[in-house]
Amino acid sequence: MQKLRWLIALVVLISTAWGCLALWFQQPQQFSALGVVVLAVWSLLGAISVVTLLWCYQWRYRRSLLGAYMLSAALLLLWWHNITPSHDRDWADDVAYLLQPEIQGDQVTLHNVRNFEWRTETDYTPNWETRSYDLNQLVSADLVLSYWMGPHIAHTLVSFGFADGQQLVFSLEIRKERHESFSAIGGFFRQFEQVLIAADERDLIRTRSNARGEDVYLYSLAIPPEQLRTLFLGYLQTAEALRTTPDFYNTLTSNCTTIVFDLARHIAPGIPLDYRLVLSGHFAEYAYDLGALVPQYSYTQLQELGYINARAKDSDTHDKHDFSRIIRMGVPGASVKNTP
Repeated sequence: MQKLRWLIALVVLISTAWGCLALWFQQPQQFSALGVVVLAVWSLLGAISVVTLLWCYQWRYRRSLLGAYMLSAALLLLWWHNITPSHDRDWADDVAYLLQPEIQGDQVTLHNVRNFEWRTETDYTPNWETRSYDLNQLVSADLVLSYWMGPHIAHTLVSFGFADGQQLVFSLEIRKERHESFSAIGGFFRQFEQVLIAADERDLIRTRSNARGEDVYLYSLAIPPEQLRTLFLGYLQTAEALRTTPDFYNTLTSNCTTIVFDLARHIAPGIPLDYRLVLSGHFAEYAYDLGALVPQYSYTQLQELGYINARAKDSDTHDKHDFSRIIRMGVPGASVKNTP
């Protein structure tokens, strides 16, 4: 009986902590007076429930208080269930528009491809474009990891190359409102919607290496042509699904790395789950172990040769259309022409 009381007390503590965080992150900027009261009552009720369960031997008190707690928990879950994602918010400039693909046979037209000119994180010139691609000209895909929080956490991108020299990079990101900033913890509590960005490499990659100073690595993926098409179209299907039905970003289960894994499973259904899907800074090593990177090199060699920061910074002294070619110089398996 004592063990059962401790188990129930642990459940109450965990659920109380979760409820407090859920309430907090749903209104991180201006928590209303009513919200503060709800948060305080929920916390107090949870704490009193634990104390009563463990140290009060009057069953009628334990039963009454636990019943009240369960009722409040049910109301909290009902509120949580009714939090819905939306496209109708005051979005930040860099996530203001949703990618809209149009596919006619082998011809793809993409509306709202991002091509910002970033000088710093906050100083930029917005630019959204419509671009066209021929799937028969799709020749390569590269995995890009940008380390923004130590060696174990990286942002994952995939860039596709075409025979005419065009590069298009995809990134699943949080869709921030104008007043918001990224929070990894908030990403567990429906604070952000998600958005799939398709962009010019000078936008998505250069802003990370040059404007933000993140360490960026590029790896050429060893993917047959038919699988390249499947992967590319998978991104477009995801974009269309998000355009028609908004969804929440989740730091653990729906993020920039899991989308690559989910799309890869359409190509190879048997690929295993791995801790490196969570510790995304090691995702390239996971891809290497699966045979998805260029063979005949060790992972250490691929990582060393794939570090692009020096070349990315040097590209600022060249024509901007040379960016994709310059960052791939010396990267095993990578080949790109100058963009016309």
